[in-house]
Amino acid sequence: MALNTSNPNNYEYTTKYLEIHILGGIKTTKLETLRVTLSIQKPKEHNVLRHSIDLYNDNQVEKLVRKIAERLEIGTSIARRTIQDLTRELENYRFVLLEQSQVTSTGKELTATELRAAEAFLKKKNLLETTNELIGKSGVIGETTNRLLMYIIFTSRKTNSPLHCISLGSSGTGKTHLQSKVAELIPEEDKVEITVLSANAFYYFNRTELQHKLILIEDLDGAESVLYPLRELQSKKRITKTVVHKDTKGNTKTIHLTVEGPVSVAGCTTQESIYEDNSNRSFLLYIDESAEQDQRIMNYQRFMSAGKINIQEQIESTGLLQNVQRLLKPIRVINPFAEYLELPQSVFKPRRTNSHYLQFIEAITFYKQYQREKKYDEATGEEFIETTIEDIKEANELIIEVLLRKSDTITGATRNHLESLKDYLKKNNQTTFTNSEIRRNLRIKETTLRRYNNQLLAENYIKRIKKVKTKSYCFEVVDIDEYSNLKEQINSALQNCITQIELATSPQSRHQQNGEVKIKKAS
Repeated sequence: MALNTSNPNNYEYTTKYLEIHILGGIKTTKLETLRVTLSIQKPKEHNVLRHSIDLYNDNQVEKLVRKIAERLEIGTSIARRTIQDLTRELENYRFVLLEQSQVTSTGKELTATELRAAEAFLKKKNLLETTNELIGKSGVIGETTNRLLMYIIFTSRKTNSPLHCISLGSSGTGKTHLQSKVAELIPEEDKVEITVLSANAFYYFNRTELQHKLILIEDLDGAESVLYPLRELQSKKRITKTVVHKDTKGNTKTIHLTVEGPVSVAGCTTQESIYEDNSNRSFLLYIDESAEQDQRIMNYQRFMSAGKINIQEQIESTGLLQNVQRLLKPIRVINPFAEYLELPQSVFKPRRTNSHYLQFIEAITFYKQYQREKKYDEATGEEFIETTIEDIKEANELIIEVLLRKSDTITGATRNHLESLKDYLKKNNQTTFTNSEIRRNLRIKETTLRRYNNQLLAENYIKRIKKVKTKSYCFEVVDIDEYSNLKEQINSALQNCITQIELATSPQSRHQQNGEVKIKKAS
């Protein structure tokens, strides 16, 4: 009888004399062995023999044959023939599984219609704006800047210098939902989703299995053990572990397990300060926790419950964006304006942030590769495309919030609280406030408010003052416009970069030299 594999965790192989179950299925990783756990019995009898065995080990097979004959009272020739036939069936089925996994890993082959649709989409004017609209149609509610930022970051996995992101926000605000919905727009073969993983698991991927993959971590708290190898993959683009291994002859030797990158990593957490090392390597995306966003999500939930959401449109939008991702090919990006791009002085850790800024611009150019003229390096013949001023302008619009957070001396949660506090004071035409008043009106727990106040006092964003009449203490915001001033400063710095580029590329600043047009840097 043929092998029944309808249950992937319990294959069945039944003959006239024996009924065999292969518990847990088979593994496709080590082709030199065929290790399985068998449950063997006579049909319609309850005397069961359970045994783990490598079916490629002749000595083990002979011992199993004798044990079957003795325990189940059956001839050794029948037992041997049954095990041999089972081994052949399992061997053939494993090759089928391997072929299927290879098809999955290489991805879906697009039809001519899908190819034309994806290519036409990538050639559209205002590509980022059109993409953002399609992301919304795929079922991502609100978060217009974050969702496009995340999509571009996920797209960068195909480049040699991928970007990474961490979504931050309070519990229940939709961090994981946003990440998973945008990740749905990435083809299945290009991503690896992690809930819990052991510390050494990353080292046992095949050498190139993670190359240019998107690694999704649902909650950083559940993946603490793998954060170190992940950081190494982010920074060095490869990880190596040395282990002791016994060969087939029993000799002990040292081998190196190497896994190659690059990879793009995305994760979610409520605890920004705990994962500072990972945050430094990532774009920090703060979830919109406003009442307006709450309303948008609840309205969507109501429409979904009422059957008024166009599910087919969501499926088609998701499919188109996945095909767009499949169509993007690795190509080098050169930014001829990079020397004019300077970050605002307020940004902390400018070296790493500057690298992220330049890589983000390159990721936008990479996404627009079907709109760029392909050029070739005269020395190496390597194909490349160039960044335009428009790419830089679009990057600046998207990245300003990221740079603003990178320039802040307080955590994102404390900043959100401070801005809500300022709005409350402006609305009520107040300059001072008390803890009890804020707890009552902004609905904040006492312990949380105390934590915010301690950080704000330490960084001199608020100060404690004594009321003359009651001699009790209250608080006052030191500078109510400091955040808007910081934003204006960053805006001005980014705009100044664009101005410098436009001056440098204007006809007045060009000159002819050796028959070639050169760009002269503006003073």
